[in-house]
Amino acid sequence: MKRIGRLVLLFCAVLLGVSVAVSAPAGAEPKLPENYNFFGGIPYELQHPGGSLPGSNDFGCKPTAEHPRPVVLVHGTGGARTTNWGSYVPMLKNRGYCVFALTYGALPGMPWPLTAVGGMDRIDVSAGQLQKFVAKVLSATGAKTVDLIGHSQGTYMPTYYLKYLGGADKVTNYVSLAPLWKGTGSVSPAMNQLGRLLGDVPMPMCIGCGGMLQGSSMHKKIWSGGSPYVKGVRYTNIMTKYDELVVPYTAGYVPGRAGETVRNVVVQDTCAQDYSDHLAIAGSRRAAYIALNALDPEHPVTVPCEFVPPFTGQS
Repeated sequence: MKRIGRLVLLFCAVLLGVSVAVSAPAGAEPKLPENYNFFGGIPYELQHPGGSLPGSNDFGCKPTAEHPRPVVLVHGTGGARTTNWGSYVPMLKNRGYCVFALTYGALPGMPWPLTAVGGMDRIDVSAGQLQKFVAKVLSATGAKTVDLIGHSQGTYMPTYYLKYLGGADKVTNYVSLAPLWKGTGSVSPAMNQLGRLLGDVPMPMCIGCGGMLQGSSMHKKIWSGGSPYVKGVRYTNIMTKYDELVVPYTAGYVPGRAGETVRNVVVQDTCAQDYSDHLAIAGSRRAAYIALNALDPEHPVTVPCEFVPPFTGQS
């Protein structure tokens, strides 16, 4: 099974032109190589099954005055702490952040590579894993709160943690790549009805995926109080018009109400050359720099307008 998994991931890496050579873990100097490609973390998972990307999950890292909050990366459905964040870990580490990433929702009792396929369990179960991980990060670093950067399901699931598991006072910035606040399939009344009928039915492999359907009971919990947001947390939603999985992409475009701090960003609004889709937006330098500015708006970096291809996001 492990051999088959390695071959599958290796094939993906070769097909996408991703180098399998991986730099050894490094400290502050020399800088970690930055690779803006959604699939950039696959080679490391191939060579270090179940490991953490260099620069991440250093529980001896102490936040600085410039970056006082650790950043916790929350992958999407089918992702992991390595495979989803090949672009973000080195970018954040090189800029002085303490960076942490978890794999949540991997089905128990499975061999590798299925241990690197997260987001498969119920959303409340995954949120409980995030709760424990954040508690560990805060204990190790001495920080009072963390910043979250999530992709896809990783934009949605943490809300359960904030609203029901005590996370509201432990998160300062909540940055979402390809968010699905209004649920998947929200364009269709039929999909809404399907969510009401099947949202709580365990799906094959992805047990909790029905919880992201608009009509599901989990979706109602996410929207308890009439909003997916929590007051006191700063939200940044980063979307693409070419999202083929969050349909329509405006399912992630939810303005904040009174007392809620929300910024909605559609990447094409400032750059027509950006063809990011659902995957590419997590591998795009443009989107990554927008995320950086959400974490530290007092020291903004210049967000480039450059060609971003779909699928990989490499730019």
